[in-house]
Amino acid sequence: MRGQDNFFSRHMVILPILISWVLGIIILFVPFAYSLDISRIIFIVPIGEFFGILIIYPFILTLLEGIFLFTVRGGDLLHKRERYVDVIVLVLGFVYTVFYVLFDVEWEDWYEVLINNQKHAPINTQTLPTILCIALVGFIGYMIVSFIPMQKMPPLLIVFGIAAMYLGCAEAVIWAIQTVPVGFGIFYLLFPLNCVFITARTVMVKVRQWKLLSFEKNKVQNSASLSICTRILEKSETWPLLAFLLMWPLLGALIAFLTLLGQAPDAIIKAWTETADWNLSNRIAPQNIQVDEHYLCTVAAGGHKKVVKPIRLGQRHGHEVIVNRQLCIANAFEQILEERTPKLHKRIRGFYDKYGFPISKLIHSKYVADFIYFIMKPLEWLFLIVLYLVDREPENRIAVQYMGESFESDKRR
Repeated sequence: MRGQDNFFSRHMVILPILISWVLGIIILFVPFAYSLDISRIIFIVPIGEFFGILIIYPFILTLLEGIFLFTVRGGDLLHKRERYVDVIVLVLGFVYTVFYVLFDVEWEDWYEVLINNQKHAPINTQTLPTILCIALVGFIGYMIVSFIPMQKMPPLLIVFGIAAMYLGCAEAVIWAIQTVPVGFGIFYLLFPLNCVFITARTVMVKVRQWKLLSFEKNKVQNSASLSICTRILEKSETWPLLAFLLMWPLLGALIAFLTLLGQAPDAIIKAWTETADWNLSNRIAPQNIQVDEHYLCTVAAGGHKKVVKPIRLGQRHGHEVIVNRQLCIANAFEQILEERTPKLHKRIRGFYDKYGFPISKLIHSKYVADFIYFIMKPLEWLFLIVLYLVDREPENRIAVQYMGESFESDKRR
């Protein structure tokens, strides 16, 4: 058992990654277990690794942090490898959360008009400097408390570090309240949960570490008032309460500093309330425009305007669609196929309906739509070459796409 403990301790950082890879591959491999086609296996392995790191790895790290918290015993020192895991969790937790948000919602304020089921940003974008500054202060507080040796750190600095961690942890909890169970739900909850685990464990460990050190020789005898302060600070049991009390003047100092930089004094409140579609939102957003987003090209046309360059609104199945040149070219190309090679068109259309529609249902963000737009670029160029090779007036054909029933059959992407 001792050997197992040592093995886990030595490989504490790499083991969760390997476990995530293995589980990701297994989860994707099970549906294809009946087939031993080597081409499928080669395809599944890298996708499974990506799935494991993106979806499973955050849960394993959270489980690991929970184990660290509930196995802390009196007198234990904070293991340096546990600190490395903490840093990985805090950094990757922030990165993963940003990824989930960009995939799940539009980073637009509550007053912007969105389309279909898109959601506005969970944080007012104008208050981002305040939110990021508090998060950074919380991270710095953790780094100070965890990585500076106790023998070299004054007790007041420890208390301020814990107070900074409290601020970051409180912000993470508010984020959880704002977003859960909306959107990605459990994925939005993981990062705040880890922040709570890390903060609680770090405070407990530091309080116990201080008890192991003797500072009797450093007591100040010259000033009665200073001696009282010293005695209070030397009682590590009071640090959590002192840190909570110091958290408020620290927050006030941060707000004053951010106000000088142009942030509103109440930005920390408006960040959550000046939003729509979320739990703490106080605003009612304009009604979303309902447009057809059934296929990849149509979805891509709904990306950021500077990227996809929409030119107008069109009609498809009686619904409005955002039209850009890529979409019109793709639809014109399909029209050519339908006219010249109906059998081939039927097969291509069947394949596209089978796979393109389910993929498009997963796309809810302008950033993902931008990505689809760039992926479709080579096909757009190919379609355009074909149009110019077989059509006498290709630009006219492109221009009239999605203009209504009088112009086309209205059954494209």
